[in-house]
Amino acid sequence: MAIVGVGIDVVAIARFEEALAKSPGFLERVFTPSERALGHHSLAARWAAKEALAKALGAPAGMSWQDAEVHREDGGRPMLEVRGTVAARAAALGIDRFHLSLSHDAGIASAVVIAEADA
Repeated sequence: MAIVGVGIDVVAIARFEEALAKSPGFLERVFTPSERALGHHSLAARWAAKEALAKALGAPAGMSWQDAEVHREDGGRPMLEVRGTVAARAAALGIDRFHLSLSHDAGIASAVVIAEADA
């Protein structure tokens, strides 16, 4: 196994909430329907995850934010589901799995993404 990319991002939750209030289209443009049902703390963490994912992929142009979705496994562990533009970029880089960690505390949401490929 080889690490192909690593991304990290932090989001100030209050600032994220202000952005949502000022630009309601942001919610529909960035988040999938199931993600939109979540609270602001969880959305902020998911935004951080999508930004961290973009960084792990080399910040490619033309990536659709809705082509990456954060889910929780039965035990609560977060995972990334990728499709479309994101899956195509991952395939081009030989990436076959992602590791994701999310956190939110003290007004900050954060995410780390590790992109991995079989060597």
